[in-house]
Amino acid sequence: MAEPGRPQRLSQGIAGTPIAGTWPTGRTASAGGFVPAGSGVWPAVVGQLREWAKAEAGAGRLFPWVPVAFGCGIALYFAADHEPMLWVTMAMATALMAGAVLLRRSRLFAPAIMIAAVAAGFAAATWKTARIAHTVLAKPLYSVSLSGFVETRDIRERTDRFVLRVTAMEAQRSDVTLERVRLSVRKWTAPDVGSFVQLKARLMPPLSPLRPGAYDFSRDMFFQGIGASGFAMGAITTVTPAVSGGLQLRYAAIMQGLRDAIDARIRATLDGDNRAIATALLTGRRDAITTPVNDAMFISGLGHVLSISGYHMAVVAGVVFFAVRALLALVPGLAAGVPIKKWSAAAALVASAFYLLLSGAEVATQRSFFMTAVVLIAVIVDRRAITFRTLAVAALIVLAVAPEALVHPSFQRMNALGAIATRAA
Repeated sequence: MAEPGRPQRLSQGIAGTPIAGTWPTGRTASAGGFVPAGSGVWPAVVGQLREWAKAEAGAGRLFPWVPVAFGCGIALYFAADHEPMLWVTMAMATALMAGAVLLRRSRLFAPAIMIAAVAAGFAAATWKTARIAHTVLAKPLYSVSLSGFVETRDIRERTDRFVLRVTAMEAQRSDVTLERVRLSVRKWTAPDVGSFVQLKARLMPPLSPLRPGAYDFSRDMFFQGIGASGFAMGAITTVTPAVSGGLQLRYAAIMQGLRDAIDARIRATLDGDNRAIATALLTGRRDAITTPVNDAMFISGLGHVLSISGYHMAVVAGVVFFAVRALLALVPGLAAGVPIKKWSAAAALVASAFYLLLSGAEVATQRSFFMTAVVLIAVIVDRRAITFRTLAVAALIVLAVAPEALVHPSFQRMNALGAIATRAA
């Protein structure tokens, strides 16, 4: 007998053989793992999502989502099939931001500012690409005569490498003109930064991804303004340039001189990988570390220590901050009459900026400096320093200055860790 209120699933056939019965009309079958259509689960889920969205759109909690939307706009740019028109993207972003301002007292402000941030990220990436647009080599060139200024120099384990800002280029059966090329040379033969050189080189197009979805090194080279890579052939001649290289090249030469002086001082005290690691932590040069040590660092999970980022910037800023504050506290008149905490924060900010310039201002270092600067400026203006907004401000500044940082592994990893750490705190 069937229980009251439940359908009878089996009926008796000939000779007592049970046969399957039909499901009663008006009852909904429940598929395994799916919610029945008549249940009240979906309205509850939608209601919960609506409550979460309302909470995130509340006062003080909407801003951290702005860099997320800004990054989504940059991601849409990199996923586009063709290059968008700059004036269209800029006009659209301006109009949407103006509309968000007009709706700031409306219930539509939250979605309006998110849409405006997406458009602003798309426009920022488009503008950055248009601003640095340059020629990229499409096929190999052999025995190319080059003249130009040396902008950067990297000391590597087996070979050295430098970036040449090309002023004159001659190649057989090709009229292409590149702005910058990256060349490899024999160990200890790279010319000094700021010098004007003439040489012959073999040039190759930037390395494309090795497989679909792999990391695109050619994208990094494009945003660095480099149109080709290769190696120098024969002697490199240093000559007197007809024109000056400009203030930017003079600054690069000064910073390279400081790095060389620090490296020479470390070389006089240490040797081998100890010297290479110390140089990497102070100046950002990681190319001199031998392959076995470099592999061991990454296998053990310590490879990130070699990249100047939040840990190193926090150590520099913290040491300067507490050292300056301790010294100022020794003077009773200063300790009682002036805000030595703010003075210490200002000194730490200057030291962090110098460390940023000395290390080469890579993406991870820029993000760390911006986060540190926001904290120190908050101390100076008597505001709360350690908040989730600190990470949001740093991420927004980095993406606005360098939209290509969104697809950089360092930016993705460190911002994810920063978000987790900030939430946990």
